Amino acid sequence: MKTSQTNPTPLFRRDFTLVVIGQIISLFGNAVLRFALPLYLLRQTGSAGLFGAVGAAAFIPAILCSPIGGVVADRVNKRNIMVALDFSTAGLVLVFALLLGRTPLVPLMIVCLMLLYGIAGAYQPAVQASIPLLAGAERLTSANAVINMVNTLSGLLGPVVGGVLFGSFGIRPILWVSAGCFFLSAVMELFIQIPCRTQAAAGKVLSTVRQDLGESWRFIRRDRPVFLSAMLVLALFNLVLSAALIVGIPVAVVQVLGMSDSRLGFTQGAMGLGGLAGGLLAACLGERLRLRRGSTLLLAASLTAAGMGLALLPGTAPALGWWVITAMSFAVMVLSTMLVVVLSAAVQGQTPPELLGKVMAFIMAVSNCASPLGQAVYGALFEGCPAWAVLLGAAAAAAVTAVYSKRVFCELDAGGHGQIRP
Repeated sequence: MKTSQTNPTPLFRRDFTLVVIGQIISLFGNAVLRFALPLYLLRQTGSAGLFGAVGAAAFIPAILCSPIGGVVADRVNKRNIMVALDFSTAGLVLVFALLLGRTPLVPLMIVCLMLLYGIAGAYQPAVQASIPLLAGAERLTSANAVINMVNTLSGLLGPVVGGVLFGSFGIRPILWVSAGCFFLSAVMELFIQIPCRTQAAAGKVLSTVRQDLGESWRFIRRDRPVFLSAMLVLALFNLVLSAALIVGIPVAVVQVLGMSDSRLGFTQGAMGLGGLAGGLLAACLGERLRLRRGSTLLLAASLTAAGMGLALLPGTAPALGWWVITAMSFAVMVLSTMLVVVLSAAVQGQTPPELLGKVMAFIMAVSNCASPLGQAVYGALFEGCPAWAVLLGAAAAAAVTAVYSKRVFCELDAGGHGQIRP
């Protein structure tokens, strides 16, 4: 007796494919900028403290704009959000290129990076909220893996290309390339059709934001309190490890080891390659990759920071130190990407569609809130302390956080396995 089975919906249909291609182009431009602009500041000023402080200031708008982006994503056509923000970013880069050399560098860099990160913070919730609408529940983990691979592929190519361009031609060619990427991505996104489940705004923008974020908070506190614990884990890890690597890798490669801009580009490109490998592993493993293993991934990530610290000990050959830091950069991104994929799928699967944009944005904002503080603190630490000691201390603090996370991830993993609570 034959039984009929419904074949799963293909993942790479037209609209999802256009989202993926648009993300590749847009995120490539973003990756080139995020590599080149801070490096340009570090080269021009030579100050690790200023490098960390500017990075911290730039990160704040991303945190503030992420919840607003989530609210808007649930009320406005997500395609229109992506198009408008990509066009805006292209214009921002062109204005920065025109003002560079005509205005003081540090204020101009702060304003540009703050706007760039703010736009990115508002952009990503729209992408995240569109994934379940385009991929379907049965393809959710694979779709998240693909989007993360796109993120990391852009992160792989961006620093490598940016390092070569910056080392050979300076900052201006990078600005033109990035502006072109954002413009092309916006044009491509005009042809995407995303199911529009908009909600009417009840009052002014700020009151709507407060109402919607309050709704998200009530859902998390009442129905998914484990989300709060997961956000705390991610915030702590961003504070003690992610911030240390954001500031520490450029300082270690450029200042401590004395390597070229292209070498730094290859190191950060290795991080992108690691993210790509982590996304491929997550896509291949699918549902076999369980969130309860998240603490092991975080513990392994903390060990990579320890490896970087050991590579900077006095007496270590600069070439050997660079190779170790590059290898550890690859490894940490493999681990973190796998965790992000499985964690995103768990949250998306346990959140009602009408709340998804707001909830994802809320989680992103709370999880990232500690990063600016961490970058500012680590900038000062790298300015006044040996880099190897700072990285070993960050590794120890991250290991403690990983141990604490075991109970949290096990509880979240047992909370539904992709099923939304009625």
